[in-house]
Amino acid sequence: MGISDVIADFINDLLAEDSTAEVQRSELASRFNCVPSQINYVISTRFSPERGYAVESRRGGGGYIRIRRVQSDPKLLIMHTVNAIGNSVDLRTASALLENCVSAGVLPESAARLMLSALSDRALSPVSPEGRDIVRASVMKQMLVAFM
Repeated sequence: MGISDVIADFINDLLAEDSTAEVQRSELASRFNCVPSQINYVISTRFSPERGYAVESRRGGGGYIRIRRVQSDPKLLIMHTVNAIGNSVDLRTASALLENCVSAGVLPESAARLMLSALSDRALSPVSPEGRDIVRASVMKQMLVAFM
């Protein structure tokens, strides 16, 4: 398990205890013997809005990073996800958005796996590589709307 996974697990444990985790970048960097930019990386990739988190930060000596899991109505979450997709979505972002829908309980895991399969580069291979993200976005939006 890499350092990013360890840091993410630690923050997830904090979130499991309380719906909000407040951490200091420098404190976490010392705890895990890494540079503060590693903490930034973990937070930006694992605790992004696409994954269902709200992140606030305050810089400076007494600065903090506050992370909280966003809870919302299932239909609102699906509409937020559809809006977050925009006109184009890469496979990694599509996967993160679907993972968020599953963890929020608005999409069954089996449906997310099926959707991800339909959105894969292999499934979209007849489309030029330059056009896949556009087609992926359109197809994903339609599948999500069908769940509402």
